Amino acid sequence: MQTVTTIKALHEQLDRARAEGKRIGLVPTMGNLHQGHLRLVEAALQHADFVVASIFVNPLQFGPSEDLERYPRTLAEDQAQLTQSGCHLLFAPNEAEIYPHGRTGQTFVEVPGISDLYCGASRPGHFRGVTTIVNKLFNLVRPDVAVFGRKDYQQLHVISRMVSDLSIPVELIGVGTERADNGLALSSRNGYLSAEELTVAPTLYATLTDMARALKQGDSDHALLIEHAQQQLERAGFVRDYIHILRRSDMLPARAEDRELVIIAAAYLGAARLIDNIEVDL
Repeated sequence: MQTVTTIKALHEQLDRARAEGKRIGLVPTMGNLHQGHLRLVEAALQHADFVVASIFVNPLQFGPSEDLERYPRTLAEDQAQLTQSGCHLLFAPNEAEIYPHGRTGQTFVEVPGISDLYCGASRPGHFRGVTTIVNKLFNLVRPDVAVFGRKDYQQLHVISRMVSDLSIPVELIGVGTERADNGLALSSRNGYLSAEELTVAPTLYATLTDMARALKQGDSDHALLIEHAQQQLERAGFVRDYIHILRRSDMLPARAEDRELVIIAAAYLGAARLIDNIEVDL
C-alpha cells in the first residue's frame, strides 16, 4: 500500500489505476482504525479493483467544545492495518491541503432538514461538516463505489440524500455495525471509556435490543418505550441524549402502522458520547 498526502499525488495514483481500467472504491475515515473500519475496506474490495482509504480528522464536523484536539491520531498503526487488509492507497492529507482557504473560508455543502435532527440537534453544524468533506472526497477521488458503516445511521442517510440531490455518480454501500462479543458497537471513541465504563457500555445495545423485542411483540406506545429505555440507561450510569423510533425510509418519527423501523440512540458515559442503532422489521 502506498500513502500520499497531496491531491496531486492522489490524482497521479488514481490516473494510473483508471488507465488500467480499474474500478475505484473509497473508504473515508478519521483514522484510529478498528475492526469495523477494516470491514469497510473488505467490503470495498468486493466491489472495486483499487481501494482508496482516506484518513482526515475533519475539523468542520467538530463543535467548539468537542474533542478535536484530543481525537486519537494513530497513523503508523493505521497504515499497518490498512496494508494487511489489502487496501491499495491511503490518502492522508493535512488540513491546509483540504481547506486551503481555512475553516471559515471553505465552501460548505449542507443537506437541509435531516441534518438538524437527532445528532444534528445535539451537535449543531456537525452534518454540514460531514457532507462538505465527503463531497470534497468524492470530487477528489471520483470513486465508483464508497463504503460507510451503518453504525452512523443518520450520517449514511444524510450522505445518501446529498448523493441523490446532487446527482453524484457514486454507488453507496452501507456495512453493518461491528460489535465486541458483549454487543458494544466498535468506535474510536470507546478509547475514552474507563475499564469500569467499558463494562457498562454494552447496556446501550442491550436496551435497544429490548425495545426491538417489545416492538415485535406488538407494543406500539413508542413514547413509553423510549422513556423506559432512557430510565434503564440512566440507572446504568448513562446521561441521556436521545432515543428515537423512526421510519427507515426518511428517518422521521414512526407511526403505529409503519413496518420498517430503526431505533437510534445517543447517550453519554463518562467522557464518551456513544451512538448505536438497531433496525426492526414488523
